[in-house]
Amino acid sequence: MFTGIIEGLGQLKGIRPTGHGLKFVIHTDFDLSQPREGESIAVNGVCLTATAIDIRSFTVDVSPETLSRSTLGLLSVGDKLNIERALRLSDRLGGHLVSGHVDCVGRVTGRKALSSFTIFSVSVPERYDRYLIEKGSVALDGISLTVNSCSRGNFTLAIIPHTLKITTLGLRNVGDKVNIELDLVGKYIEKLLRNSSEEEGRELDKNFLAKYGFL
Repeated sequence: MFTGIIEGLGQLKGIRPTGHGLKFVIHTDFDLSQPREGESIAVNGVCLTATAIDIRSFTVDVSPETLSRSTLGLLSVGDKLNIERALRLSDRLGGHLVSGHVDCVGRVTGRKALSSFTIFSVSVPERYDRYLIEKGSVALDGISLTVNSCSRGNFTLAIIPHTLKITTLGLRNVGDKVNIELDLVGKYIEKLLRNSSEEEGRELDKNFLAKYGFL
């Protein structure tokens, strides 16, 4: 489990095929204190298992499933990466609960300066936009962010200068693809309510939600 608070940047130093997947060698710009073989590290928001890990580098295997569901297969040697190590129970939860399991790939459709902020517009496959709510949470390339506004197949984010500086968002431009992980809470609620409505033989509609106190 992660929080979406990026610890620092990494750089992809090597890529080699392994079976139908890939093996990455990643160097970090910060020390990995007490590195442990097999620990989970989020790379651009994707939870991966670190091997051959030391203070400033680690290796990960990227499965075919992960390559098909994320942007990791589009990376090249030299690319910058957002890095976050797994949450410890004693840590502050500064962002939101992030699993590192990417739901879909989105695309940056707009970027413009607004005073000291930068406004990003991001497209998302329409079957996923129901999990986005105004002022709710979303993880973009592993970064915990607040949804500024949302519409059919699209949402916007207001990014502060600090986030642009310490993450790869500062490098993102219109047309770039990004990993998106939607808030876990909404997905669990939807499944629980849908299962309940199916058991009663009813549609999941406003009347059903009102009956159980959601409206």
